[in-house]
Amino acid sequence: MSLPYDLFRAFFPEQDEPRRFDDAREEEQATKIVDRGAGSVPIEQIIGTVGRYRDFDGTFRARNRGGEARFQGIIRAMRDNVSLPPVSLYQIKDDYFILDGHHRVGAARELGRNTIQARIVELLPTKKSLENMLYLEKIEFRDSAGLLVPITLTELDQYHHLELQIRKHQAWLSEKSTDTSYQQAAIDWYETIYQPLITIINNSNLTDRFPNRTVDDLYLYISRHQWTDAQSRQYGSAIDKQIPPDMEAFRTKMAAMKKNEYPEMKQNIIFFVLLNVDGRMEQKIIDRLMELEPVRELHSVHGAIDIIIKVVLVRELMSSDAELISRFTHGSIRRLKGVMSTQTLIPGLSLIKDE
Repeated sequence: MSLPYDLFRAFFPEQDEPRRFDDAREEEQATKIVDRGAGSVPIEQIIGTVGRYRDFDGTFRARNRGGEARFQGIIRAMRDNVSLPPVSLYQIKDDYFILDGHHRVGAARELGRNTIQARIVELLPTKKSLENMLYLEKIEFRDSAGLLVPITLTELDQYHHLELQIRKHQAWLSEKSTDTSYQQAAIDWYETIYQPLITIINNSNLTDRFPNRTVDDLYLYISRHQWTDAQSRQYGSAIDKQIPPDMEAFRTKMAAMKKNEYPEMKQNIIFFVLLNVDGRMEQKIIDRLMELEPVRELHSVHGAIDIIIKVVLVRELMSSDAELISRFTHGSIRRLKGVMSTQTLIPGLSLIKDE
């Protein structure tokens, strides 16, 4: 529910000013103009104004009473689903600045809308910085491929690997049917190859292991090693079961699945740990071991070994068995008081009889 103007000012007396477009343009040395046409823009990315920073606060609410009346009228129109013209925005990288439509943007924010229709003119940054060079590479690839959503990589000169995938996919599609343009192949690649692999990566939470990388970085890393470089991997060959080493084979596999059937890039590691323990602490050690979720079996034995445990860990296919096993044995077993020594056994072949 919208607050009356006076009450709003009582609760929010010093709202931040919207960012000034001229300041952003000067900072980024944004001079080259590109007409992006009409599109849907996230409200949260509209952060500033072209010349009217004194007339509106940081939420694009008018600072004068007359503007408040107009604001409330637009609120009512939006609630009644009245068609309103698109706002006009200038774009500098991922930020947008209002040329026309401040009240409409403010009303959309007030109503909790996520996006708004806009006419967009982009000014490309020319200031030499890594961030700007990456941004220019990103939008050049997006525009040449005809994609609506940009792909964000964090290293320079990497988009050509994605272009190579699209060119190969274009040739494959052209062989299967009529000639396919680069942009047609790019859209099909995005929907049938890129998006399924991105979904698998997200479902497997792989980005948690790489906090400074994007999910697009991981897509490129995995796809290059699977479909281009054919190099040996530290994270093991088990990935081939989920991601076939041929890009079109992967496309065919994913096309036969629903999203909830996509494989996870994870697998179980089964190993055994033999423990020698202080006899006086044996029962306490047994109790502590059985509290560990990965410990699936425990056997107290007589002889040179005191305890044998079976451990099952789950790992992503981009981490190594040795790293995960070492972390578990050192962090969860060897730190237990009374454990004198351990020996880890990793099975090479496992045969299990049916009951």
